[in-house]
Amino acid sequence: MSISDSDTSSQGEYKNFRQISRDRLLYEMLRTAKRGDSKSTWKVLIMDKVTVKIMSCSCKMADITDEGVSLVEDIYKRRQPLPTMDAIYFIQPTKENVVMFLSDMSGRSPLYKRAFVFFSSPVPRELVSYIKRDTTVKSRMGALSEMNLEYFAIDSQGFITDDERALEELFGDEESSRKGDACLTVMATRIATVFASLREFPLVRYRAAKSLDPTTMTTFRDLIPTKLAAGVWNCLTKYKASIENFPQTETCELLILDRSIDQIAPIIHEWTYDAMCHDLLNMEGNKYVHEVPSKTGGLPEKKEVLLEEHDPVWAELRHAHIADASERLHEKMTSFVSKNKAAQIHGSRDGGELSTRDLQKMVQALPQYSEQIDKLSLHVDIAAKINKIIREMGLKEVGQLEQDLVFGDAGTKEVINFLRTKPEVSRESKMRLLMIYAAIYPEKFEGDKIAKLMELARLPTEDMHAVYNMRLLEGSSDTKKSSTAFSLKFDVHKKKHAVRKDRTDEEAKWQLSRFYPIIEELIEKLCKGELPKNDYPCMNDPSPTFHGSSQAASVHTNQGPPAQSMRSRRTATWARPRNSDDGYSSDSILKHASSDFKKMGQRIFVFIVGGATRSELRVCHKLTTKLKREIVLGSSSLDDPPQFITKLKMLAAHELSLDDLQI
Repeated sequence: MSISDSDTSSQGEYKNFRQISRDRLLYEMLRTAKRGDSKSTWKVLIMDKVTVKIMSCSCKMADITDEGVSLVEDIYKRRQPLPTMDAIYFIQPTKENVVMFLSDMSGRSPLYKRAFVFFSSPVPRELVSYIKRDTTVKSRMGALSEMNLEYFAIDSQGFITDDERALEELFGDEESSRKGDACLTVMATRIATVFASLREFPLVRYRAAKSLDPTTMTTFRDLIPTKLAAGVWNCLTKYKASIENFPQTETCELLILDRSIDQIAPIIHEWTYDAMCHDLLNMEGNKYVHEVPSKTGGLPEKKEVLLEEHDPVWAELRHAHIADASERLHEKMTSFVSKNKAAQIHGSRDGGELSTRDLQKMVQALPQYSEQIDKLSLHVDIAAKINKIIREMGLKEVGQLEQDLVFGDAGTKEVINFLRTKPEVSRESKMRLLMIYAAIYPEKFEGDKIAKLMELARLPTEDMHAVYNMRLLEGSSDTKKSSTAFSLKFDVHKKKHAVRKDRTDEEAKWQLSRFYPIIEELIEKLCKGELPKNDYPCMNDPSPTFHGSSQAASVHTNQGPPAQSMRSRRTATWARPRNSDDGYSSDSILKHASSDFKKMGQRIFVFIVGGATRSELRVCHKLTTKLKREIVLGSSSLDDPPQFITKLKMLAAHELSLDDLQI
């Protein structure tokens, strides 16, 4: 039996990234395991700890059951023999997994009747030979294929390689680069499977290593995007030669960055509904524990809910500013009540304007209380909880100073004043404020300015580590005062040059939405063909026929301002009129979600080593509509501020010279 790569049958319709991943798992893998003589037979699905997570990110249990799977098993757990049933193995191509599989299917009494084996990434030749040597197992196999799908689709336009320790292994105090290289090898393999899955061949761009002069040692950290790009390219060239129907010329663009490109995005308070939920509510992944009134009148019942794209209210509001989301929820409740006579009678007793909570109680009391209203009620509760936390923690003032710091409207003086006059502000808020300060003014580490600020903030030692470790995320050009290429420090003249135009009254409403991640500028430049080739070189020269960007060529050699210049002033898009079709408002996102994807240009993939943020994922959704190209965000993990700060604390706590790290 020859090993094959599962092929995608083209349906002629454009599907988003996550839909393609789901379809491949369900139809290419599970459905093709149906034997012609046993279509009604139930099957067992056997996975390892990685592939079970891959499957759960893209498919629901009902989807799997619909494809004839009655039982899902862990390959490493003791399993009951089911000799009359076929088994589908979806596993990583490791020696341990292959040994377990052969143990299951060899001998006189195999666990299953027949086995269909699908590997998540390319199988080493020696493992294929090892399998084929066992003739009894070979005769019991219905398939031996490479699915080449070893990524985790966490969003319709987002995936992770699920390396939670990437920040520690790549940016930490590790003199040997062995761990880092191993980490990047796995990451490259998993990224490459994205393109194998989608049958896309990218033009690979990456952030180049920067050095001040020829005498400056280039560190391992400086070379992270370069090394990863080389690893991805190596995998892609193998796919190009081995996978049937794999494109031979570029069909999309891939931009590889690392977390040093934007140190502020993972720390600053992001004011959208989605980000606030994950930042403030102690959620476990997308799981939220919701208290619902007891039907018997007793204590409230606790109910676990998933805040995901299949929830229409969540899908509509997740990228809206929290104040906007709260208003929209009130409008939805008001609209429901106005259309329901029973609710009007129930609410007319007291008179006066009703609050969102009053409306919620009225609706819950109705006999036709539906699943739709159940969802609405859930989000009313969540929004109320978030708004209460914002008030109690004084987050509006914190957020204002954070954004003023980022846009150059505040500096050391304002930070000192805030810390002196606001002792009641939470320890976490003060720590995050000083982390942002440290990212903007890295030269302050050289004196004792940051140490004095932390003393004024009364930060404990572990929080000080998080602030000090911001230095480990600096690009090499940030390590000396003389360099400005990647510094986040504000220039006086630049500040004057970047003053915003006057806002309308409505634009002033969401002033805490000024901040945007650096990748927004980079993606727009990439799309226009304005990303400087010296700063972001290509692994492969584009084919003459490649027109990924809106310009004739996607790669320019122009030497414009550095790509990581400080953020310019932009009009707060949250503040635009509700009916504006900017791709940013929740209405606009919904309107375009089901639009004709056939009109889309070629995909753009952006991969950030060291963790991506919800603000960056939001930007990819926004720009998909604006640029008419599907933007897919990838990263080693998706981190909310609490998780990112925990990881940062695990890096080197003591003083470290970047020049000590050598390849």
